[in-house]
Amino acid sequence: VQQVFKQLFYMINAVALNNLLLRKDVCSWSTGMQLRWFNISQLEEWLHAKNLQQSGAAKTLEPLIQAAQLLQLKKKTSEDAEAICSLCTSLTMQQIVKILNLYTPVNEFEERVTVAFIRDIQTHLQERNDPPQLLLDFKHMFPVSFPFNPSSITMDSIHIPASLNLEFLNKV
Repeated sequence: VQQVFKQLFYMINAVALNNLLLRKDVCSWSTGMQLRWFNISQLEEWLHAKNLQQSGAAKTLEPLIQAAQLLQLKKKTSEDAEAICSLCTSLTMQQIVKILNLYTPVNEFEERVTVAFIRDIQTHLQERNDPPQLLLDFKHMFPVSFPFNPSSITMDSIHIPASLNLEFLNKV
């Protein structure tokens, strides 16, 4: 059950983040607020209520959480750039820059992200060795593991019926 929800939450994360990276109309402070406080927190609370915290499902939402926080952070000074770089560890440099380029103010209190600020971010993230990946692969599958539960029956006590035609097996 835990593995199923980890996979499901990864797909939710990938589809939502990819939409954010491809749609200018959703890259705003209010969308970041809505994502973090209404959508993601509801998913985290549901995991907690169903006792699935140890499944790793919440961890798969980390890129989306960081993208939502990026939309809500101040984006003006060099200190802001440093804060963004230290916060957004699950996002690649390409993803951060793309979100900043798409950022669209929805009211007069917000300002567009300047080209100088984006260059400052790129300078700070230069030493990162990120894969050149913008979109997440929503078809990625986590490996399935089945727990080993040893049997209490010993192998020397097993009787193999002749009807199975397994004469080539020998007891040792």
